[in-house]
Amino acid sequence: MSTLAERLGYSADDRLLIVNCDDLGMCHSSNEGVYDSLRNGLATSATLMVPCPWAREAASHYRGEDVGVHLTLNAEWELYRWGPITVAPSLLDGDGGFPRTVVDVWDHADLDETRRELRAQVERAILWGFDVTHLDSHMGTLQMRPEFFDIYLDLAIDFGLPIRLSGWSTQELTGFPHRQLAEDEGVIAPDHLIFSTGMGARPAFERLIQDLRPGVTEIFAHPATDHSELRSLAPDWATRVEDHFLLTGDTELRAMVERSGAVLIGWRELRDLQRAG
Repeated sequence: MSTLAERLGYSADDRLLIVNCDDLGMCHSSNEGVYDSLRNGLATSATLMVPCPWAREAASHYRGEDVGVHLTLNAEWELYRWGPITVAPSLLDGDGGFPRTVVDVWDHADLDETRRELRAQVERAILWGFDVTHLDSHMGTLQMRPEFFDIYLDLAIDFGLPIRLSGWSTQELTGFPHRQLAEDEGVIAPDHLIFSTGMGARPAFERLIQDLRPGVTEIFAHPATDHSELRSLAPDWATRVEDHFLLTGDTELRAMVERSGAVLIGWRELRDLQRAG
């Protein structure tokens, strides 16, 4: 069977890299950082948080970049809240927005309300003019429990979109065959996913470049510009500012990526392949 790289027109040994910017639309600082990273930096794609207060501003600045939907069921910050765009009482935590934790969503979310909400998020992004290229899940809420993953996969099938998934080796950890289920339905996901936990994207990038494997790898960051707005709402503001510099101003990182032999691609290539069957 052909590898994903071969199906995309490359060789099986080629190393293809998607650099995604999460959290477009979260705030004005994120919008500035993400679009700057896409237009002037190493980023090749981004994902939009439709329910967030600054998502409309993100839509107003869209110029056809490779943008997907960051399906959102959580609002994790104490001082900055966002909530459902549909009538969905089970998706509220009683404090003016989505639940702060993934476990809270899993424990209380009605699945029918969840399905309607997430479909509405994709439809609104399309209505705003985005040529949606893929789906992923804010905080991974949809990827770790089978009943939520079913909704995630159904949306990917219905809209003809590839999705972010952790690698094949993680199926034992999640306890269900998420990769196999997606493949059986013809839904494409990158071969490998690299992420950093709470330290900004640089450690993940360094680890990736030291051991970049054949196939398609996705790495994601959270770039944002340094404003008082960002500092007031996000406890991790410094890592977001660092991610912005990493993608736009860090010449050492750019040289490392070039030396690695990685071919930078976006999600649009995967989407077009999936829709071509």
